[in-house]
Amino acid sequence: MAEISSRVSTALADRYRIEQRLGQGGMATVYLAQDLKHDRKVAVKVLRPELAAVLGADRFIREIKTTANLQHPHILPLFDSGEADSFLYYVMPYIEGETLGDKLDRETQLSIDEAVRIATEVADALDYAHRHNVIHRDIKPENILLHDGRPMVADFGIALAVSAAAGGRMTETGMSLGTPHYMSPEQATADKDLTARSDIYSLGSVLYEMLTGDPPHTGSSAQQIIMKIVTDDVKPVTQTRKSVPPNVAAAVEKALEKLPADRFGTAKAFAEALSDGTFTSPGVAAPAGAFDATTRGPAWRVVTAAAGVALLAGIVAGWMLRPVPERPLRPVQFFIKSDSVHLISTAAGVALSPDGMVLVYGARTGSGSMLYRRRIDELEPQPIPGTENAHSPFFSPDGTEIGFEDPAYGGVRSLRRVRLDGSPPRTITAGYEGNVLGADWRDDGRIVFSTWLPSHVYTVNADGGPAAFLEPLESVADSVPIAGPIFVDDDAIAFASWGLDTRIGVVSLRSEVVRWLMPGSGPHYLASGQLLYVGDDGSLFAQPFDVAKLDTAGTARRIAEGLAFGLGGETVLAVSSSGTTITYGMAGSEGRDLVLVDRQGKEQVLLQDGGFWVPRFSPDGRRIVYGQTGGDEDIWIHDIVRNTTTRLTLDGLGNNDPVVEPRRQERRVFPLLQRQGSLRALHNRGDPQSPRCREWNAVD
Repeated sequence: MAEISSRVSTALADRYRIEQRLGQGGMATVYLAQDLKHDRKVAVKVLRPELAAVLGADRFIREIKTTANLQHPHILPLFDSGEADSFLYYVMPYIEGETLGDKLDRETQLSIDEAVRIATEVADALDYAHRHNVIHRDIKPENILLHDGRPMVADFGIALAVSAAAGGRMTETGMSLGTPHYMSPEQATADKDLTARSDIYSLGSVLYEMLTGDPPHTGSSAQQIIMKIVTDDVKPVTQTRKSVPPNVAAAVEKALEKLPADRFGTAKAFAEALSDGTFTSPGVAAPAGAFDATTRGPAWRVVTAAAGVALLAGIVAGWMLRPVPERPLRPVQFFIKSDSVHLISTAAGVALSPDGMVLVYGARTGSGSMLYRRRIDELEPQPIPGTENAHSPFFSPDGTEIGFEDPAYGGVRSLRRVRLDGSPPRTITAGYEGNVLGADWRDDGRIVFSTWLPSHVYTVNADGGPAAFLEPLESVADSVPIAGPIFVDDDAIAFASWGLDTRIGVVSLRSEVVRWLMPGSGPHYLASGQLLYVGDDGSLFAQPFDVAKLDTAGTARRIAEGLAFGLGGETVLAVSSSGTTITYGMAGSEGRDLVLVDRQGKEQVLLQDGGFWVPRFSPDGRRIVYGQTGGDEDIWIHDIVRNTTTRLTLDGLGNNDPVVEPRRQERRVFPLLQRQGSLRALHNRGDPQSPRCREWNAVD
């Protein structure tokens, strides 16, 4: 970095004297400099060398000229631009003050009057630029400078210049234009034809943060934020700040509509709504059945409605798991269901305390997802602080703590632990490879856990330290992913294969001998000498097990039916140490429905009683492509207009997660993620032999 700064100083020495570096962003490094010709302080922004190499000087300079003539009291003007020693740079006034981002970092929230004033003045600047056919594309608090309290929008049109100069090759730089928290949905989905309404969405996001203290969507990674922008509804500002006037709340809501056509037509209209006390309409809903051909998506949103319950927790009497009962007890069962503000995510996994009294599971709320705990003798679940976006929970032997995976803590995957008394979480280990597929915590402090993509099995001490490969199972993991490893005793571990062919296995840590026992998944060992597992038909079995021989010892008994399976054949199952309490996810008795919901809340059921997975619209909004779970797993296409359904893939081998190719004129491929570890793009006639069919390794 010092070498680059020295080169920049030398390259610009005839015009500007570089005095210090002010900061660095995604596209450029900013320097404070003295303009030698005009004897004034300026801010010199130098594009990152790798970006400059892709753009080329001539076209960048030609494109940036379109923004040089913008003259507005709330737009920071462009003084100069050029190339020097392969560096591309542009020069703007140096403003003594702070950015809106700095102010929000310090104050978190602004007064309503100040927030509305800033947004109104920025909207005035946007309206001026839009009327001159210039779209900013990167409105965010860091690009709004405050000079004596007056907002000045910086970098106006720079993102447009960079995008145009790149000629559609931005992906070669490994960078994207825009800041995730403030991107419009069409910008987040890489729509090249952005309109002024994209800037209006971004300004709405900035105003939302000024009023509430947070952007409309937050997350632990850019990918997570973008997914929320595209799929999740924005929580009304009045839920966080009740004092926001109705017209301001309505204006923010309209500015943040997902469809560009539903937002304000101009930035001026947005500003007028903020000052109009009578403005109350959040937008105009499209007529039923209508599709907006001018936008990236249709005027509907598609959902899959689960008809079955999410979790069944039962106090299963000891007579169900003991050969000779002394006193049969009647089993007691209760259900835990999702509601409108608490959507249970069985994919995050469930855990049950050793005494069977506390259930931990993942759930999504309006603000994201986290782990929740619920005592079986209480009605309401409680969130576990510090477990945002966590999954794969597992209990400590004494039941006072849970371990879990945080997929992005400190920028890397981390296995963490947290006490249920509200103490802050702490890290067990971090930086391992793959996504956790289950873990178990032994009373001597050992933890065993498995991962997928890549497939590994690790051991680590609960007090912290590096994770080490569990060598006896590494050779197995090389050929098939391992899920849900659990200690049978100090020297043996049971596990299940993960994928299309699920089997229960056991390994001796002393002899390193691996034995496959039976088809099934979700093994749990009980102190009573039984191995619980889920059969291929969704039944829960109790199998007598001889620990000394590491082998079955009698006939398995069916103790429950109707358990749900995940995409990898895994089950949602948690068992207390004694086996007196079992929690499991149930398959919906009525399947799931594929439903269209318009903006007025009117529902239209397209298909019923199926395992619909990741439905996606075609670019014209006339068709829906989706995966099918349960039985043959293939990709299907449903034509909404003709009410016909066509099968795209024919092998039934775990095809899922369809993503429609975004180009409108070439609706020809659907990338499909196969559970067997490859990513394919098929011609829409489903011909895997087509020369336009490509395949990639999913690890890549």
